[in-house]
Amino acid sequence: MSDNHIPDALSARLRSPLHAFDLARQTRPPVTGDGILFSELPNLGYLILRGHASDADFTGAVASVLGQPLPVAPSTWVRTRVGVVFWVSPDEWWLVCARVQRDAVCAALQAATQGLFAQVVDNSGGHAAVRVSGARHLMLLRHLGPYDFESLEPGQAIGTVMGKANVTVLRTDSQGVVLLFRRSFADYFWRLLIRTASPYKPCVAPLSVHADPVISPMLAASQAGH
Repeated sequence: MSDNHIPDALSARLRSPLHAFDLARQTRPPVTGDGILFSELPNLGYLILRGHASDADFTGAVASVLGQPLPVAPSTWVRTRVGVVFWVSPDEWWLVCARVQRDAVCAALQAATQGLFAQVVDNSGGHAAVRVSGARHLMLLRHLGPYDFESLEPGQAIGTVMGKANVTVLRTDSQGVVLLFRRSFADYFWRLLIRTASPYKPCVAPLSVHADPVISPMLAASQAGH
């Protein structure tokens, strides 16, 4: 049974991937000198979509749900009426949406692609996300991974390795990025982020002070849904 269909009292107890760190207790307003701001983006919906970009029936069916075509250029993402979808490979895309909308979006995509060479999978329990911004956030990324992060522009997304974790980096605006990673690496990756950021005065900040233009509205929609 989906967590969107269980009683509110239980749904409210859905634990974020970083619950063990009690980030609410660590959260504070940033002050002058804080070089990197962190906020968890908890309990989003994550759907994996597979199909061939060259299949007009598949792309048309998906576009009927998303409201616009899938991104087909490598390392790009687009904002749609149901969430943000980003290119992973020539036959794979990820869709990130508000968790309260996940079931409806998944069902709509499955219905639209029924009978086609396609697959839609709900992997919401398997991923985590963190918003990273601040004057020194690029310095942090340089320490963590080999990619040329300075060249990453808004509207782009890349997959890379940071430490021992596979991470997808979404550049959503010029002020920061969203880091997506597997839930099973959440403890390891959070410790790596904070340890690597320590020379730059990291701050676990309220998301409202460095809101992500793409993901923050999804969290607001989920909170309103509960």
